[in-house]
Amino acid sequence: MISKLRRKFIVISMVSVTAVLVMLIALINIFNYKEVIRNADEVLNILTANEGEFPPDTDPKTMWDGPGGPGPDGRGKDQMSPEMRFEARFFTIVFDKSGNAVAVDTGRIAAVDSTEAISLGENIYNSGKTTGFVGDYRYRRTDKDDVTLVIFYDCGRSLDNARSFLGISTVISVIGLLIVFALIAVFSKAAVKPVAEAYEKQKRFITDAGHELKTPLAVINADCDVVGMDIGNTEWIDDIRKQTEKLTELTNRLIYLAKTEEGTKSKLVKIDFPISDVVAEEVESFRGLAKSNRRNIETAITPDLAYNGDQRAIRELVSILMDNAIKYSPEGSTVKAGLQKSGSKILLSVSNDTTVPVSKHDREHIFDRFYRTDKSRNSETGGHGIGLSIAKGITESHGGKIYAEGNDKEIKITAEL
Repeated sequence: MISKLRRKFIVISMVSVTAVLVMLIALINIFNYKEVIRNADEVLNILTANEGEFPPDTDPKTMWDGPGGPGPDGRGKDQMSPEMRFEARFFTIVFDKSGNAVAVDTGRIAAVDSTEAISLGENIYNSGKTTGFVGDYRYRRTDKDDVTLVIFYDCGRSLDNARSFLGISTVISVIGLLIVFALIAVFSKAAVKPVAEAYEKQKRFITDAGHELKTPLAVINADCDVVGMDIGNTEWIDDIRKQTEKLTELTNRLIYLAKTEEGTKSKLVKIDFPISDVVAEEVESFRGLAKSNRRNIETAITPDLAYNGDQRAIRELVSILMDNAIKYSPEGSTVKAGLQKSGSKILLSVSNDTTVPVSKHDREHIFDRFYRTDKSRNSETGGHGIGLSIAKGITESHGGKIYAEGNDKEIKITAEL
């Protein structure tokens, strides 16, 4: 339990840190990419306004006439860098109203020749799109009078920087996550230490109290026998004896439950044994109880299956599931026990009809200690509410898992070994 709690703490912490870090890195890189697009669009706006050319230095149109327009002092909201006219790489294509390229200017770029420029321009012209990306080129299409101007601006350097930033930030984030994981793994032990100590004290109390209760219960039971021999059995003596037996069973189960939990895998006596025969024998031992309670038993046990585990614990597991099914099934119903192999797993299942539907919430908590549903599981059946907790402990101590499935009429408990 403590190991599982520690793992859950690590997982939740790492998922939270990873989610926050991924969101931050994603937002930073998205804003970075948007900034590349914004800068490219500013240049394209200037080129579009000047028919594919940068204006002369003294021309007021060197100012980017973007949203908000020029300021009151004559300076634009965003002014073009004086070096932009020398750094920018772009090419233009002009199409007539029939879609024929009538002018191509590739003088400001070396990576694209006229033929390739016309091909790219025709693709944009035919697509009808006004702006977007073709590779690392940001384009803008503008229809003026009887001609269409398509401008391609090379964003390769900016996009390469954005990609490099994305790669570097991803690598740094992964390294950071590994460091955080190491720190959380180290400090998680200290984080769950108070819970571990409380849990160990609880287990020790259950075990010690259980052993201490055994002696007085045995004495009470013996005294009942002596008194019964002196004055004869009465309903009061029978009731004392019945309640003593009930307390003894509860004490033994609590001790067994404490032993099946944290750190008991090494205490299991694992051997190879014919699990098909063991399950069949254990199920068969319940036919008398089922008959006296007006229940039927059906089996579907695959023969000759072998298993490496604690035979005694597996018998206890079958016993708990069968006893539970008989107790909580209506008269005249059938309890079904099955054993089959599925890949590398062996599936032990017991199902029974229910008088009251077992909800999904109940099925999720049915293996908790002392858990009972409001109607179908109550003290009138004679149970203590810890049988399925023991079944879960046995299954998990063998490296498996146990779960409940069902509908309005039936519940099925399966232990994967």
